[in-house]
Amino acid sequence: MRGRRGDRMTINIQEHMAINVCPGPIRPIRQISDYFPRRGPGPEGGGGGGGEAPTHLAPLALAPPAALLGATTPEDGAEVDSYDSDDATALGMLEFDLLYDRASCTLHCSILRAKGLKPMDFNGLADPYVKLHLLPGACKANKLKTKTQRNTLNPVWNEDLTYSGITDDDITHKVLRIAVCDEDKLSHNEFIGEIRVPLRRLKPSQKKHFNICLERQVPLASPSSMSAALRGISCYLKELEQAEQGPGLLEERGRILLSLSYSSRRRGLLVGILRCAHLAAMDVNGYSDPYVKTYLRPDVDKKSKHKTCVKKKTLNPEFNEEFFYEIELSTLATKTLEVTVWDYDIGKSNDFIGGVSLGSGARGEARKHWSDCLQQPDAALERWHTLTSELPPAAGAVSSA
Repeated sequence: MRGRRGDRMTINIQEHMAINVCPGPIRPIRQISDYFPRRGPGPEGGGGGGGEAPTHLAPLALAPPAALLGATTPEDGAEVDSYDSDDATALGMLEFDLLYDRASCTLHCSILRAKGLKPMDFNGLADPYVKLHLLPGACKANKLKTKTQRNTLNPVWNEDLTYSGITDDDITHKVLRIAVCDEDKLSHNEFIGEIRVPLRRLKPSQKKHFNICLERQVPLASPSSMSAALRGISCYLKELEQAEQGPGLLEERGRILLSLSYSSRRRGLLVGILRCAHLAAMDVNGYSDPYVKTYLRPDVDKKSKHKTCVKKKTLNPEFNEEFFYEIELSTLATKTLEVTVWDYDIGKSNDFIGGVSLGSGARGEARKHWSDCLQQPDAALERWHTLTSELPPAAGAVSSA
């Protein structure tokens, strides 16, 4: 709109402040008048009139271009700093100790404290607890959990959680997932952050102290990219890859401690069912009612069945029962000891939890345990074995009997 001669010249507000409407945060850009400065009427301004530029325009001038450019740079940098801060410290820090005891086949996890956790509740606080999983493996079968600390961002637990039946092979290829969560009684518990610790970083009988920033849970894109770390559901994809390569690499359903000894005096095999650890939960209450059955295959006469008593509502039962099979040592070499763990249910079929077979046709620790028993008569040999979800063909028929 053209003003009348002699009127003071004004500049529209749109010329002083333009808004960048591209997707993303709204950021001011340089004034249009800085690119196209207006001068007052005069010979140089071409306005045809005399006089100097109105003095009230001076305060509207922009800051120097360098300052203007600097005004947007910190904002761009703030996004990067915010992302770094969120990954590094905004989720909080967790302090804990790990100790692998090779003699007792145990992994001791001491959860000490956390600092600066991310607020999760409306009051700006959280109700944090810590849960542990061994990966790869069935999360429900090996989950350990601390108590919940109420209304704090700096909880102190000082709790010791122990995994039993941990072997050198587990230390070589397993990863301990430590997740910090917020307990919510009215809805689902919320995830705060996690830490993944490859157990190969531990040395036997040497306690290792950790004080690490929590990280977000970032699933890996594909099973082929899991060599560096295991994230989320990718651990199960890797188990499926391994399952296709052969038996014995299926989903882990817990551990069992067995004792084998061939008695030269009694001319038979002594099988000790000592205990189980971290069994898969089969009941709605989060527990199982486990018992163990053993068979010496092939069993033509179907007389080799032995069964322990049932332990109610537990995932870590202790049996301490011993069974005897009268058999010559030469004949025993052709046999296979089948051990299966079941969940007892009243009024319906019992649920299969997991099993393991020991014999010359077995693999890994199961085969070595059987071979050592045959080569060292009268020596009681105790070993931990992994229970898998693979149901032996004969066991299916037995469970329905």
